[in-house]
Amino acid sequence: MVSRSTVRCGNTKIAALSNWKRVVPDLWGAGLANIPASAGPYSIADQAISLVGTLDDLHIDRVVVCGQSMGGYIAFELLRAFPTRVRAADSLQHESDCGHPRGKDAARRHGRESRARGPGGDRRRACVQAARAATLERQPAVVREVTTMIERQPVYGMVVTLRALRDRPDSTPLLGQIRIPVLVVAGDDDQITPPAGMQEMARAISGARFVLIPDAGHLSPLEQPEPVNRAIERFLNEL
Repeated sequence: MVSRSTVRCGNTKIAALSNWKRVVPDLWGAGLANIPASAGPYSIADQAISLVGTLDDLHIDRVVVCGQSMGGYIAFELLRAFPTRVRAADSLQHESDCGHPRGKDAARRHGRESRARGPGGDRRRACVQAARAATLERQPAVVREVTTMIERQPVYGMVVTLRALRDRPDSTPLLGQIRIPVLVVAGDDDQITPPAGMQEMARAISGARFVLIPDAGHLSPLEQPEPVNRAIERFLNEL
């Protein structure tokens, strides 16, 4: 294992990045850890603070942060509040501008549905929205993996996470201030964070590299793991 840097990856197939030390946190409300109601609401900023605490516990100074979807918003918060801790960033399928009403309305709607029916109650709709049609038809293992992830989420954790996503700050003003290497990855058939918006975000970051993954929706690390891993590994090797 090469100790040149540390990579924190979310849904990426991290086993392929065997030359790098990898830290995979169990994010609040989106992993295996149960979030009790007594914990109260939390924000994307709280998630970033928790991650920095994890790095401190592991005696890790700087990381290459790899965040997909919600993880990308947390990566932006790390860049905003703890810029000296981030050596580079892989940004997979998330938007910088939360001011668009689509994102806020979707988070609000999904929060209501989760409270009413539980995290597994609308799993088919969630899969259809996140994955491209061909994935649903031809990659049953991906569908099973996604539905399992959805069903295991505690309702309270999902609700407060969606609230944090709804209330996240607009990171668009941050883009022009980023001075570290950044890789932006988009799926060509992503209906949640369309590739045109991802490419626009990459253009706003000085020196950022944009990679479009063919035949992928919002779940490109699961739908097309090999090209995603190749893009990330090449990016890391050039740091």
